[in-house]
Amino acid sequence: MLTKSLSLTSDNVTYDLEDSVTPANKGPARTALREHLASLSSRPSSIGELAVRINAVETPFALQDLTTLASAPNIDAIVIPKVNSASDMTFVTDVIRHAAPNRHGSSPDAKPLKLIALIESARAVMDLRSICAASPYLSGLIFAAEDFALDLSLTRTPSLKEFLYARSAIVTAARAFELPSAIDLVCTSYKGEEGLKRLEEECKNGREMGFNGKRTSSFCCRLKSHTVPLFLLSS
Repeated sequence: MLTKSLSLTSDNVTYDLEDSVTPANKGPARTALREHLASLSSRPSSIGELAVRINAVETPFALQDLTTLASAPNIDAIVIPKVNSASDMTFVTDVIRHAAPNRHGSSPDAKPLKLIALIESARAVMDLRSICAASPYLSGLIFAAEDFALDLSLTRTPSLKEFLYARSAIVTAARAFELPSAIDLVCTSYKGEEGLKRLEEECKNGREMGFNGKRTSSFCCRLKSHTVPLFLLSS
């Protein structure tokens, strides 16, 4: 399934080590992903970028994720979940500078790893200014609506009106700090005729608000007992 992921046509394929991998399998899944990436001669031209979603900085897994994968070949971006403050971004940036000095951009031929922050809480929305200013490698923001709804005890509705303030704040911050990507919330119902209609409506609504990308689907890649999902981002 990891190999099959390379046959997709997508702006971004993100291998997920966070929610989909149980604590007991974090190490084996991390190793399996490292081996998969090392086996590639290059990133397929049909995929705009390859990324890895690490575990949250507040967990004991983030440091090992970064030291293992930051220098992995063919990785273009690191997706950071549950970013709540500027210190989360500073931590990831500093680890990359030490663990993958060839990726931190100090030389003309360096290829800096892009960082993409998942905004999932009320605290993060209120601290967007400092989050965006915390790392020179920050390339985009993603609105994680489901966790945001849980944090605020909101009920998601088809109109998405309950997310209006957060979505507007995120896309405004991305534009103010000249970030290339502002990625809208995932569409949770996209199957069938009605689902496709809702997906189209959500995409149009997001574009009208200023977003230039959307998490449209996800599926799991299983390697033995380890689960590494892929999140497909489309613009």
